[in-house]
Amino acid sequence: MSDAFTDAELEAFLDESLDPARAQDVETALTDDQELLYRLSRINGRRDAGMHTLGEIWRRNQIGVPTPEHLGKYLLGILSPEEVDYIKFRTDTLKCPFTIACLNDLQQQQAESQDKTDSRRRKYFNSGAGLVKRDE
Repeated sequence: MSDAFTDAELEAFLDESLDPARAQDVETALTDDQELLYRLSRINGRRDAGMHTLGEIWRRNQIGVPTPEHLGKYLLGILSPEEVDYIKFRTDTLKCPFTIACLNDLQQQQAESQDKTDSRRRKYFNSGAGLVKRDE
């Protein structure tokens, strides 16, 4: 069962940046698999000694995570097809928690902004509705 997880997945698990469903799989496997527990402790010991893999450095520094400005353009639909594919790759394939969290935050901000705009429009409409005379 220990072979079911790559070292990269175990490093991401330690960084708490692994996809939640996959992290649950690791936690479940750790209860019964001593070899997996040993691998995880070896990885953690190596990290504590100051030795880091390239993948770990990328994850820790969030290299490749699109900026909020870039994700905002994605939500507005004004990116090139290649850039859209990259963001979808990060969210759908990599299940990057940083990209997903930033996208969710931006979508929430967008919804709140739309609610405020709609409320303001209704307020202006209702305040002026009695001033408009109908032709009779």
